[in-house]
Amino acid sequence: MKWEKFFIFTHYSTHVMTTFIGDYSVKLDSKGRLSFPAAFKKQMKEAASEGFVLKKDVFEKCLILYPMEEWERQNTMIRERTNPYNKEHARFLRMFYAGTAELNLDASNRMLVPRRLLDHAGIEDEVVMAGQSGRIEIWPSDMYQGVSTADDDFAAMAEKILGGSNSEAK
Repeated sequence: MKWEKFFIFTHYSTHVMTTFIGDYSVKLDSKGRLSFPAAFKKQMKEAASEGFVLKKDVFEKCLILYPMEEWERQNTMIRERTNPYNKEHARFLRMFYAGTAELNLDASNRMLVPRRLLDHAGIEDEVVMAGQSGRIEIWPSDMYQGVSTADDDFAAMAEKILGGSNSEAK
């Protein structure tokens, strides 16, 4: 039993999440299905067969798609930082999990997105699936063009967050 606990801890502590690279325009079909970009599936390797969790973003009016492995990592982090018997924490948990949906790819690499989530994000026909570290943002195409920060703003943000010496970052 002692070694089993050590193995489980070691397994999770060395986990490397997928960094999704690229952004892809995808059309929503009449049934509310999105084709999952082949490049993202290739980046995930076999993890795509485990499914996904889709939820509303905390900060923006878009959707966030987590591979199941990353969703479990997020849940572990949330469990470590919350107490469901604390009223504020319970409210946060309720709001965080509201509207989540478990999705799987069908034989044609499509996922059926619940109408309530499409409506929340204002998605009607075409979306941009934008890769990030451990997750994929799903935006209505017209909104995605507007969320890109101006070059000068991005440069200032990069300098503020990443600038300075290497020892300051640690």
